Amino acid sequence: MKPAWEKLMAEFDGHASALVADVDCTADGKSLCDSSGVRGYPTIKYGDPSNMEDYNGGRDFDALKKFAEENLKPVCGPSTIDLCDADQKAAIEKLQAMSADDLDAAIAEKEKEQEDAEETFKNEVSKLQATYEKLQSDKEATLAAIKASGLGTMKAVKAARK
Repeated sequence: MKPAWEKLMAEFDGHASALVADVDCTADGKSLCDSSGVRGYPTIKYGDPSNMEDYNGGRDFDALKKFAEENLKPVCGPSTIDLCDADQKAAIEKLQAMSADDLDAAIAEKEKEQEDAEETFKNEVSKLQATYEKLQSDKEATLAAIKASGLGTMKAVKAARK
């Protein structure tokens, strides 16, 4: 993916409204990666710098370029309200009317919901893993018991009859 990404960065170098860049999350970029929710590498994010979205598309140059051309442009937001439809404007204006404390509380509530969803996912995956391991162990024990009960000998006797 690195060659495709470097080619895409070159294509968008100097673009008026889109930035294609890479960040080293193990060094100076760690705080940015942490605040953007980067958990694995490589991770591709896009959108408003204060509200980055996960990219889940293709990783070859053509797929990346197509996505970039279609999506890396100014979008509706508090600083580009002129790009918003009536519903989006109303939602932004409602948030702008909130006190700083109320907005912080609303953000914290939504972040807690995200954390809870992640925790539920991790817990359920752990349960699935434990179930898988138990099923695997039971299967192996059953197959060993079947083999020990004489299946191989039965097949040998059948083959000898021919």
